[in-house]
Formats: sequence, C-alpha cells, structure tokens
Amino acid sequence: MRPIARQLLVPILCILPLASQSGCARNPVTGDLQLALISEAQEIQMGQQAAQDVATSIGLVDDPELQQYVSRLGQQLAAASERPELPWSFAVVDDPTPNAFALPGGPIFITRGLMNLMSTEAQLVSVLGHEIGHVTARHHVTRLSRQQLAQVGLGVGGILFPDLQQLGGIAGAGLQLVFLSHGRDAERQADDLGFRYSLDQGYDVREMALVFESLQRLGDTGESSSIPSWLMTHPAPAERIEYVQERLATVDATSGQLRIGTQPYLSQLEGLVYGENPRNGFFRDGLFLHPDLRFQVAFPGQWPRQNLAQAVMAISPQQDGAIQLTLAEEDTPTTAARRFLSEQGIQPGQTAQQSINGLPAILASFRAQAQQGQTLQGIVGFVAHGGSVYQIMGYAPVGVYGTYDQLFQQTLRSFRPLTDPETLSVQPERVSIVRTPETMRLSEFDRRFPSAVSIDELALINQLTGADALIPGGTLMKRVLPG
Repeated sequence: MRPIARQLLVPILCILPLASQSGCARNPVTGDLQLALISEAQEIQMGQQAAQDVATSIGLVDDPELQQYVSRLGQQLAAASERPELPWSFAVVDDPTPNAFALPGGPIFITRGLMNLMSTEAQLVSVLGHEIGHVTARHHVTRLSRQQLAQVGLGVGGILFPDLQQLGGIAGAGLQLVFLSHGRDAERQADDLGFRYSLDQGYDVREMALVFESLQRLGDTGESSSIPSWLMTHPAPAERIEYVQERLATVDATSGQLRIGTQPYLSQLEGLVYGENPRNGFFRDGLFLHPDLRFQVAFPGQWPRQNLAQAVMAISPQQDGAIQLTLAEEDTPTTAARRFLSEQGIQPGQTAQQSINGLPAILASFRAQAQQGQTLQGIVGFVAHGGSVYQIMGYAPVGVYGTYDQLFQQTLRSFRPLTDPETLSVQPERVSIVRTPETMRLSEFDRRFPSAVSIDELALINQLTGADALIPGGTLMKRVLPG
C-alpha cells in the first residue's frame, strides 16, 4: 500500500465502532484520537529499558550537582505538563555531541556537548520543555505504532485483533530509540509545548531562538559520536528560528519578570569537560590509547572507529568486517574463553594459550550464525591486564574472512600495556567561567583570558557574532582551559 493510503487509514480506524480495541487513544495534549498500538504501560517499560541502555552504553556525566540541577528543572516542567504522573527522569549524557532526546514514557537526556553550547537556564528549560513535549504528545507511540503497522500489514480486519497491540518487533529496541526522528509536525508541536511550558514557569522564551541559532552555526559534527547530532534528529534550525519568532509575536515576552538565569546556569558549567574526554580513551594515529586502564591497541588505519562506554568498535570500509574490544566479566582468560566458546550458536575452532606482549592470553577461532542466517567466521583473544580480562574479537562472513584474517591477528596481537608518561597523564579540556573586568571586544578577551579553542569556537560557545563582538564589563564568559 502506498504511503498516502496508509496515512489515510489511521483516522478511518479510529472512528470505527471498535476504535477502543483497534489501537486508538485520546492524545493527552490535543484530546484528539491518536493511533496507539502501544499501551502506556508498554510505553513506560520500553523507555525505562532504553534509558538503562543509554546510561550503560553511552554513560552519564559524573557530576551529581549538575545532574540534580538539570533534574530539578525538568521535574518542575514535567509536573505542570499534561502527563505529570509519568516516571520522569532527566540526566546529562557524557557525550560531546550537541543533542537532547526523549525516550517513551518519561526519560529525557541532554548531552554535555549541548550544555556547553548553551548559556542560560532559560535556554536549558526550552530544550527540556521541547523533549517533554514529545513525551506528553506521545510522539514515540505514534511513530512506533506506524512502524508496527508497516511490519504487520494494513488489513482493517487484522488491526482489530488485540495481538497487534503487542510490542512485537519493537520490543528491545533499546538504543535504536535514541536515533528515532520525528516528523516536522511533531517537532513543531514539541516546540509549541516547550514554548508554553517555559513561559508558564516564568522563563524568557526569547532564549529558545538562541539555541537554534547556535546549532545552526555549529553545523553537523556528530559523525564520530556514539549518538547522532541534533541536526540528524531534528529539522533545520533556520526553519525553527523563524517559527519561534512567529510565536514570540503572539506573546508579550517583555512584560513581567521573565527569568533568563545566566549566573545559575554558567556556575554549573564551571569545570565541565569540553569536547572529547581522553581519560575515557582516544585514538591517535590508528592507536587506541586508554590512560585510565593503561593499555593500547592498534586498529586498522583506514577503518572507521568508535569509542563507546563499554566497547571500542572498528568497521571495515566495505562494512563486511568488524573488530570489537570489550571487557570480559570473568577473572582469567581461561574462564572467559570457556564462557564465550560455550555460548549458543558458537562453533569453537582451535584454541591456544599464548603470551601477547608479555601478557597471558588465550586465542580461539570460531564460527557463529548471524541473525540473518549468515555464517560468520572470527578470531577472539582474551588478554589479562591490570586485574581485568580484555576480549578482542575480529569477525566477517565466511566468504570474506580470509581478506581480514591478517588484520584481525595484527590488531589482537598489538594489545600491550601503555607506559608513555605523557599519555598516561593527559587530561581533558574544561570550561572555566570568567567575569569581564571591563567592556572589551572578544579578541581582547581572548588575549587576556586565553582559551584552548579558536576564537571562532569561543564566539560560538558564548553566542557572540565574532572576534569584534563587544562584551560589556561584568559579563560572565566561558573559556576553555587546556588539558
């Protein structure tokens, strides 16, 4: 069925006599009938599961005061929303990519990168309000329900069966929900709701446009991150700036005591990591170096790589081979290898006990059946170092494994202790807040209070136009201290 026909079918289903059993519900925001093959209980369960995946796989900023600050503001907004009874939660993700995202049923996350890009509490509240709007309007439910329809077919008789209200293939989506993008209408409605939620709490909604302007200037920098950038999951900022300005024309945002909250917001950024945190591991000339865990591994030079909270991944340019480095749960290479080779679907091959750069290790070949029915061939090594066991695995389809076998072997055997003092002592760049002693231009500020970033980037994070921007005396400014 063509997409236009599918869209027309949804309102038809919701006016049938058995609409209450056909997967329709009242939208909490508009009161209109809404396609909902997912119950509220399932919505909450799905979001809670995905939130655990985010915390585990991406990681949260280790700053209790910052986390409490964001949570307090978010909870105030959510308590006054159309769905105050949901188990709302708000947290800052330890990722340098500017973004914020909501999960079904209440969990909301904002990245460290977006926190560093914004400058006021009013801006933060506008972003949290937007994400709350996605949840209150059940945008995830609508999007996932439409995906469910596409999976099971669109026969009217089939939709009336209660079995189709189960999660089905959507269950266990986990981090896939982070990449879920909403349509333009949903984003506009979320902007409307975020605008209203912010204004109702007494915040200056004019600050909302400044967030979009900063994101527009930044551009798309999410290529190497574990999560997508804002521009990959939201409509173009230029369109949204225009829309917010239209909304501003309908309200008197200058009357009363609308809050901006520059000082309380920037005080929370003092000392916050800026950009990538090398203490979590970083790549240098093909080497993955981890100062805290004191090891290094050489990955194939031309392979796209990604450093996640629980794994380091590299994918071949042809996307038909992969290397994965993780921590094993077991205490010794022997027990780790025994557990892995006994897993369902694994066909063990040759196993050998070896020493890799002076570290005790076990290497094993294997075959495994992929979910798509394809047979994979691989090699896995378990290396003991620093009281932990590291699992390094290379695999590819049986037909192409020979192309990568040597690369897999080289990567696995490159694991060694990290001993370089300079690398072991590397520290991340951090935000520092400075109050200007007098009126000056940004170029003068940069000379008197040097930053580890370019003056263009300094202008961006302070939401100024450029080096010639005039800064009044007594203004709170961000700068970035070197690691």
